[in-house]
Amino acid sequence: MNGDVSLAAVSPRISMSARELVVSYGDKRALGPVTIEITEKHVTALIGPSGCGKSTFLRSLNRMNDLVLGCRVEGDVRLDGQAIYGPGVDPVEVRRRVGMVFQKSNPFPKTIFDNVAYGLRIGGMRDRADISGRVEQALGRAALWDEVKERLGESALGLSGGQQQRLCIARALAVEPEVLLMDEPASALDPIATAHIEELIHELARDYTVIIVTHNMQQAARVSDYTAFFYMGDLVEFASTDTIFTHPSQPRTEDYVTGRFG
Repeated sequence: MNGDVSLAAVSPRISMSARELVVSYGDKRALGPVTIEITEKHVTALIGPSGCGKSTFLRSLNRMNDLVLGCRVEGDVRLDGQAIYGPGVDPVEVRRRVGMVFQKSNPFPKTIFDNVAYGLRIGGMRDRADISGRVEQALGRAALWDEVKERLGESALGLSGGQQQRLCIARALAVEPEVLLMDEPASALDPIATAHIEELIHELARDYTVIIVTHNMQQAARVSDYTAFFYMGDLVEFASTDTIFTHPSQPRTEDYVTGRFG
């Protein structure tokens, strides 16, 4: 041992990256070109006014935009160094590796257990004990197990709004993704449920790369390590959250985070 520390040991690892990413709907450019690198096992917040492209960018990271008629994606998006667009890439596998939680909780009209097990069964898992173990693990990671362990056979629709959103997080975690995308996951929740989600995001970042869209500046400052500011389809600035909120380099960023517009 020579005492040297390799650069790889101290440099943050890049989980996802986009290079010259452009997303268009028909003839209208909605986003880009965007070039960005997302650090592994950290929280990255995407901020900006409505219609600025942040949700479009989020959905480009797991090919959800493929489902939108007339949507065209150009450029390069990589997950762990591998291109996620192009011939031979299975978008279903991309979405397993890059899970997504939506703004409005969307539990299936099934039991709590079957909601979490759904992706596992779709993926071919059949052993009941294996499924049960993964369901318990996912509910535990979503900080919901203790609240529902005696109610797994009940309808998920009977849960509170905050519990439903954590159930949707558990459903995404059950298939063991590498990245978790969250599109305003707390915007429909009361302050107490929102605090639970924010605390959960901190916990999840120990094991997952988390990318969150939020309109709430205070939330972005509380939960994220890095922040990207989008405006009119452009990525204006991307830096550590502390830099974005205290010493942004772009006047438009400063105007937005200080409430002068947006």
